[in-house]
Amino acid sequence: MSKSKDIHDPKSVTEFIQKLEPEFSKLIEEIRVAVLETDKSVSEQIKWNSPSFFYNGEIKSFNPNEYKRDILVIHTRKNEALLVFPTGNVMDNKSGILEGDYADGRKMINFKTIEDFERKRNDLKEIIKDWLTKVEK
Repeated sequence: MSKSKDIHDPKSVTEFIQKLEPEFSKLIEEIRVAVLETDKSVSEQIKWNSPSFFYNGEIKSFNPNEYKRDILVIHTRKNEALLVFPTGNVMDNKSGILEGDYADGRKMINFKTIEDFERKRNDLKEIIKDWLTKVEK
């Protein structure tokens, strides 16, 4: 079993968000809150120069290139929040909000407004809960 080497670092995530344009920072903060309140086993940090969320519990050893601990990354670009799920292909996409068919298994969700996010908040949380059930402990 492998304990997380990722570091829960909410301060750096807060600092990152505070540097964004005020309206856009509200969207990113809303996404952040929803992801973190989904389950206590979700932690945050800055990784890949973006807010990133990962599973913080015990997990079977794995090749780091498989990203089995990483849940999602919020890429902030041109006032759009692009949520990238490195292992999104394992998630149940009943709601249909996950997009993409990439060979590396990633899936994405794009949010442009808080209203768009609010419509899909519960679907996002369900996808994260589903992902957590598939962690190889």
